Amino acid sequence: MRSLHLISFFIIIIISLFVKASKSDDGFCSAPSITESDEKTKPIYWKVTNPTLSPSHLQDLPGYTRSVYKRDHALITPESHVFSPLPDWTNTLGAYLITPAMGSHFVMYFAKMKEMSSSGLPPKDIERLVFVVDGAVTLTNTSSSSTKLTVDSYAYLPPNFHHSLDCVESATLVVFERRYERLGSHTTELIVGSTDKKPLLETPGEVFELRKLLPVSLAYDFNIHIMDFQPGEFLNVKEVHYNQHGLLLLEGQGIYRLGDNWYPVQAGDVIWMAPFVPQWYAALGKNRSRYLLYKDVNRNPL
Repeated sequence: MRSLHLISFFIIIIISLFVKASKSDDGFCSAPSITESDEKTKPIYWKVTNPTLSPSHLQDLPGYTRSVYKRDHALITPESHVFSPLPDWTNTLGAYLITPAMGSHFVMYFAKMKEMSSSGLPPKDIERLVFVVDGAVTLTNTSSSSTKLTVDSYAYLPPNFHHSLDCVESATLVVFERRYERLGSHTTELIVGSTDKKPLLETPGEVFELRKLLPVSLAYDFNIHIMDFQPGEFLNVKEVHYNQHGLLLLEGQGIYRLGDNWYPVQAGDVIWMAPFVPQWYAALGKNRSRYLLYKDVNRNPL
């Protein structure tokens, strides 16, 4: 009888804790609120480098992660990033997000450059694109000309192009690298630009806004798309194609379908999509969704 009373007592305590949590500001049924004025005072893409990992009651739960790795896709969320020194870079930590170990033919990683840091060169015949999500870097090439890259700026570096990315204070870059696939006599060139200077392109049958950071000419074997969705907008096409993708959600939140799985995603999340995996996105919340998308193009899949 005494044990029965003890069990009843503990059940009452547990129920009361759940009820209290659900009513409290930090409970299971609530999430930290961010006002619209707070959003407007933050730098663009601030959630990429300062993500909300999870609701407050899950942040310290041992073993918890939203990251998923499967045969034909992966979701890599911020709590899973592992940073270590980048080879040949100085005073820089990198987190590899997508690599050929997954089955991809490209590499995608974050480079966190600290005070007085500089980049290394990619291996022979490897092309590189860097996109600044925080801070600023200076790009210097063989002619000793320098260009400052700030948030939302990018640079495409052709294979075997000697260059250096130098940082005085701090910066976070997302970097794409792949072995360049030559096509006849076509050659690529150094490209420096920023998202806001790229024109909006037509998207027949779709509602999202699209910008492409690289030329669509045959010389380039990949491109980077910047895609914007207003809350409630979604992809019309349920895509299944031979292209590979590497995606970084820069702003907003939504639902991403990959295969038969449906994933809640938010700014700071990274997705790898293998060829022919069914894929679809819908934007949720109150603010714009923007993501950066790697896509291989202009080459025979044979």
